[in-house]
Amino acid sequence: MSLTLNSAMNGKSRQDLIRERYNHIYQHELAHKMAGGQYAGAIHIEKDANGIPVSGHVSIQMPTLDKNNPNKTIQHADTVIKAAMAPSDPSGQDYKVAASARAIKMQALAVKNNQQGKKLDRQA
Repeated sequence: MSLTLNSAMNGKSRQDLIRERYNHIYQHELAHKMAGGQYAGAIHIEKDANGIPVSGHVSIQMPTLDKNNPNKTIQHADTVIKAAMAPSDPSGQDYKVAASARAIKMQALAVKNNQQGKKLDRQA
């Protein structure tokens, strides 16, 4: 057992620590998966050399700008943002994913607004 493992255990058994860490990480990743719907992949939990769960991730399909259907891009981006921020304790990576999806959403909104402006010009 490493010094880190000993200090993390604080009187807990190894199995208790593994169960506690696994449950915490799993709940975090499950929040991503549930909110991500069709765009979310499987839950993966990584363990350290001692077999203690230390982190996890759920892959998510990021939106791409569809200039022919900006509403689809906006809806996809909204789902990704919601999924990234779903856990009660979002990580730094979660904030980065949400920021990337917001940037794509802003591009889609600009395309949509431009298309609406052109429709109004034709109607005038």
